Amino acid sequence: MTSTDAELRRRALRVVPGGMYGHLNAAIFAPGYPQFFVRGEGCRQWDADGRQYIDLMCSWGPIVLGHRHPRVEEAAARQLAEGDCLNGPGPIMVELAELLVDLIPSADWAMFSKNGTDATTQALMVARAATGRTKVLMAHGAYHGSDPWCTPSTAGTTPNERADLIEFTYNDLASAEEAAARADGDVAAIIVTPFKHDAFEDQALADPEFARGVRALADRIGAALVIDDVRAGFRLDLRGSWERYGVRPDLTAWSKAMGNGYAIAAVTGTDALRQAATQLYTTGSFWFSAVAMAAAKATIETLRDEDGIAAMERAGRQLRDGLYEQAKSHGLVVNQTGPVAIPWMSFEGDATLEKGMYFSSACLRHGVYLHPWHNWFLSAAHTEADIAAALEGTDRAFAETRAHFGDA
Repeated sequence: MTSTDAELRRRALRVVPGGMYGHLNAAIFAPGYPQFFVRGEGCRQWDADGRQYIDLMCSWGPIVLGHRHPRVEEAAARQLAEGDCLNGPGPIMVELAELLVDLIPSADWAMFSKNGTDATTQALMVARAATGRTKVLMAHGAYHGSDPWCTPSTAGTTPNERADLIEFTYNDLASAEEAAARADGDVAAIIVTPFKHDAFEDQALADPEFARGVRALADRIGAALVIDDVRAGFRLDLRGSWERYGVRPDLTAWSKAMGNGYAIAAVTGTDALRQAATQLYTTGSFWFSAVAMAAAKATIETLRDEDGIAAMERAGRQLRDGLYEQAKSHGLVVNQTGPVAIPWMSFEGDATLEKGMYFSSACLRHGVYLHPWHNWFLSAAHTEADIAAALEGTDRAFAETRAHFGDA
């Protein structure tokens, strides 16, 4: 019998270019990955064929409290009953902006949009408006979205759209200094992720001296420091991911976990950049959705009130410790990198990711959804029992991986 997923892919191929596109295109994952999903509840998802998975991707980051969290859904439903897409924003926009400004030490104001790419692009526009400069320093291989200036694929873009980027090496302050020197006084912004989370590579936490050095460099050359907190924001520290280093940015881009699955993004910034932000023309017909803003306010308040970050850290530590012991027991060597709430695991010496692809496919067969080359995500809905259940699946996957590859 043809699976529902296969039939949907066949139909999509006729009406969607390639059948699917972008980072959710299951055709580029390991064999066996479903393309279509029908339901999420807590830390679980069900695909179009009814198979259930413990979700260690959290919809690639947006789900931070668990699918269909009652407090978020109640807030969204209450707002929907009043209105969503109106002739102007609802009062909820002011309430959400006030919450962000109260919560985030580097935020004196907030602007809203829909996606992380919107926010990173807006942040650079503010920096250029404020400084009158053009160049942006960014780490080689860093992901900041899918607009032409930053998309990983150059198809459909022109060289001019990247002409104002100068790259440096993450965690290498001397490299950032050299990149600034090459700009010859024309740096509008330094944009950096809170930790190195490039796809296909082990993650790396920021060196505190690098973080502080980049802040000092931006101050010295009169550029804006932009932290792209789209991926890590609201999972590591509600105040901003570099607060732990004593580093506060001039501008921060937020999205993913902000609305627990509702589409929303934000840029927050300091008073020094407020006037520049007012000069921009940046907008979208759906950017001021009151429902998404209500969901975001409820999400952030719930994370704050219930100490959601601590819950994610506990779950992440349990998962990391369990995977380490399992790999060791099966005679496999793995690297686990990044924050425990945003983890990734790779196999030692697996440059082609062959073992990683096999392992992730085996995990699917045992009811665990993770990814072979992109970081994973934990949510506050992952209980101790959920992680224990996930580890039952990963243990079987490790056994199958060892049996398939032997000592290789």
